[in-house]
Amino acid sequence: MSAPAGAPAPADAGQRALVAELAWIRALLQRHAARGAGSIDTGAAMAVEMPLAPASADGASTLDGVSAAFGLSPFERGVLLLAAAVELDGAFPGLCAAAQGDERRAYATFGLALAALPEPHWSALSPDAPLRFWRLVEPAPGEPLSSAQLRIDERILHHLAGAPSLDERLRTIAEPLAPPDDLLPSQHAAAERVARAWHSPVGGTPPLVVLTRADGAGAAPVAAAACAALGLAPYALRASDLPTGAAEREALARLWDRETVLGGATVVIEADDADSPETLRGAVAFADRLRGPAVLSARDAPPAGRRPAVRVEAPLPTAAEQRALWEHALGEGAARLNGALDAVVAQFRLEPGAIGAAAVSIDGVEGDEAGRTLWEHCRSQSRPRLDDLAQRIESPSGWDDLVLPEAQRAVLREVAAHVRHRPTVYDAWGFRQRGPRGLGISVLFAGPSGTGKTMAAEVLANELRLDLYRIDLSAVTSKYIGETEKNLRRVFDAAEGSGAILLFDEADALFGKRSEVRDSRDRYANQEVSYLLQRMEAYRGLAVLTTNLKDALDAAFLRRIRFVVHFPFPDAEHRERIWRRAFPPAVPTEALEPEKLARLNVAGGNIRNIALAAAFLAAGEGTPVRMAHLEKAARSEYDKLERPLVESETRGWA
Repeated sequence: MSAPAGAPAPADAGQRALVAELAWIRALLQRHAARGAGSIDTGAAMAVEMPLAPASADGASTLDGVSAAFGLSPFERGVLLLAAAVELDGAFPGLCAAAQGDERRAYATFGLALAALPEPHWSALSPDAPLRFWRLVEPAPGEPLSSAQLRIDERILHHLAGAPSLDERLRTIAEPLAPPDDLLPSQHAAAERVARAWHSPVGGTPPLVVLTRADGAGAAPVAAAACAALGLAPYALRASDLPTGAAEREALARLWDRETVLGGATVVIEADDADSPETLRGAVAFADRLRGPAVLSARDAPPAGRRPAVRVEAPLPTAAEQRALWEHALGEGAARLNGALDAVVAQFRLEPGAIGAAAVSIDGVEGDEAGRTLWEHCRSQSRPRLDDLAQRIESPSGWDDLVLPEAQRAVLREVAAHVRHRPTVYDAWGFRQRGPRGLGISVLFAGPSGTGKTMAAEVLANELRLDLYRIDLSAVTSKYIGETEKNLRRVFDAAEGSGAILLFDEADALFGKRSEVRDSRDRYANQEVSYLLQRMEAYRGLAVLTTNLKDALDAAFLRRIRFVVHFPFPDAEHRERIWRRAFPPAVPTEALEPEKLARLNVAGGNIRNIALAAAFLAAGEGTPVRMAHLEKAARSEYDKLERPLVESETRGWA
């Protein structure tokens, strides 16, 4: 693609041409002054035997380029040159004063241009004519148009002088995007689609490119590469920085269009998930006003505007691309990782920069420790986005801490096996090629409160060496239609990079709404449940739901969950096992009888509360934990549960 129409000429040629331009306008002013300063005689000016414009021995000047780009008439070209001359040459203010017969008017005016320049016409300074529409020149406010000081826009002046730069009013809100050093094949294909959309625009106006992206996808490199292929200069602009008023948006759009004409500037509007619907609509309205190429980068396609749009997806790196990035970053060190690299590639999705940092983390580390170090570094690199949306749970709980019947423990071990071996089954054995539906590993933990559902998730996280995040669905759900799905999408998208275990606690907040459709709110509530299940089915990690209302779930719901684990209320045998693990080894105890404590008809969570309260009572007395402390703590726990502590439960404790 050729250089933009308003691009400056080479420095030496441009300077020589500008000198010739100034000499021509100087001669016109001197001729007019000699005819009688201050008189506006357009007929006499037109009869002057001088060329309409100076000839340039070196070809087109910057002024020629600007004139052609903005469609200036010869007279409008002369007006622009006159306004520029006053700023570029210290002799011109005096020439203007002499030509106007007033030493106080040492500046360019439209009246002077009408009198001194060839082919004058009054329409040159109308608001819709190029000079003022594109803000090339501006008359001073508050004075008659013919006598008002006429000033050239600073951005245009620098361009004519051969020192172009982005308009100062745009520089405060826009950042240049450098062309990427290297693109992944999938990103390169997306950039080519963007370039093709602009290369042959329909009706002469390039379409708005809506660049949709998943979390962590490289939208900016795709846009920058497409612009580089067409000789355009991309600038990133946050949607939240756009003005809210229509008039201000129009003025800003005109400045951007002017930059596109002068230097091929192309705006890449970046919308964040946190942006309000009003902000997104404002971004679309701004894009509608632009005449040149533009990109709107957003998670989802925005509402349609008046301008034709082409949607292109900015892809996440494929598994093969991820592996190539890792092998390039690790170099010869990739071989010493053995199967650890396969596990890292399958589990984590990191950006190229993060992959490079992870590779540095194992410099000097040998053997199996290198694989463990790399895995832990990737975990920490993947946390920031999800840490803002959910609570990360860190717990030392292991299989020995989990007191459950063997049947439930077997299902949990099967869950861990599915997560650990999914690369083999899905990729190596080809199940993923049959379609992505149903590949997510979803689990429902159902049972009364305190029966170990959260601890089971902690055990799985430690077994798999993955982060565990608790998402409170009661906080995620919203009364506003569509907001619940948006909140859930943010969580799942942020988690995709690490495949962390997501624990949707208190899922009753959503399940309790699943009902027969009686009104529009019921319909949308059911849609929220369906959306959650769809994302769980597609999520590449492990998603766990907990509920106390398993009986309220319909069969259609349960079919979409891969595993269902029922956490029963512990019987006396299991309660005794829980009591034997209730106190850490460092706690001093005296004459505790777990078989008697097991008579307390409470769940494991309540047992932990009683043990902790008893420990504080003993610490306050400076004694070991005794049965008396536990009885007092048990009464307090029962009071919270609004249950009486019957004599049969504590018989024989004293």
